[in-house]
Amino acid sequence: MNGFTFRLSKVRLAVSLTSIALLGAGLAVAPGSPASAAGEPYVALGDSYSSGVGTRTYINDGSNCMRSTLAYPSLVAAAKSYSLNFRACSGAVVADVTNSQLSALSSSTRYVTISVGGNDAGFVDVITECALPAWASDCAGAVAGAQNYIRNTLPASLGTLYSRIRSAAPSAKVVVVGYPKLFMGEDCNALTWFSPQDEAILNDTAVLLNNTTAARASAAGFSYVNPISRFTGHAVCDNPEWVNGLSNPIAESYHANTAGHRDGYTPLVSSPLTGAAVTATPAVVTAAEATGPAQAAKQRKYAALDRHIEPKVFQPPTRERLEKLADQRGVDLDAWLATH
Repeated sequence: MNGFTFRLSKVRLAVSLTSIALLGAGLAVAPGSPASAAGEPYVALGDSYSSGVGTRTYINDGSNCMRSTLAYPSLVAAAKSYSLNFRACSGAVVADVTNSQLSALSSSTRYVTISVGGNDAGFVDVITECALPAWASDCAGAVAGAQNYIRNTLPASLGTLYSRIRSAAPSAKVVVVGYPKLFMGEDCNALTWFSPQDEAILNDTAVLLNNTTAARASAAGFSYVNPISRFTGHAVCDNPEWVNGLSNPIAESYHANTAGHRDGYTPLVSSPLTGAAVTATPAVVTAAEATGPAQAAKQRKYAALDRHIEPKVFQPPTRERLEKLADQRGVDLDAWLATH
């Protein structure tokens, strides 16, 4: 791409499986194995931050939802031997959760997790705008629009959704999951030009979104987990990153990676959901990965509903787009690129 290269986040997971030991007259099974599939029902709702976009490994369920066995719902379910219905889907907005995911809930549902709201506020489009050079973008205007939506429209939408979740799953423990701050004040990725000011207001928007979501969750009687503190020191360009920067494939960009789900979200979400923080050991990771084919088969029955959900994908600044913007604004692009 015109001489620029991507800096890709790489996370290596050690994979091993503990031995299975005899217990009394029976056989103890590993977490998440087929014999433990009849565990307590757990439904994972929401968007790409719950489906596992960013982990680079997805089940083949006939949809574009990008559900990963390395995402926190799979890891928690494997560790606790819960029976997971993994309905979270990349691109989902509140209306998609309502129309395509709530049918998985019932009076027997024991656990529910959900993250939603970022797509409703158009956060991917905002990041796309803010990634442009300052002379080419209206980052402040895009952020202001998102914040206006979060303050004035999202609260009622979330309130209605949470009410419907409680009605559909009256006995369930419900945990609402927030979003991390993506940035740490510097941009080390090629082909993006986030200024420190851009990163600050984008992080402020994540805080606003989390505060708004937390308030509605509390009003509904749900638990809420805020990942900002746990992800501090692990943002884009930190070492180690728990959030991908500009990535290849592009769809992986600006989402929690395998470490973010394993070491960030899993212990954080599992604590209020199960009563104790889950550690995603290599054995748990392996057990979660083993559930992929069964989970894919379970989700295929929803594929017709899921195909209506369109993933929201960051669009990096391309040479063609920059040339058009430079012409409009009277900028010598080659001269500018030579110094940036």
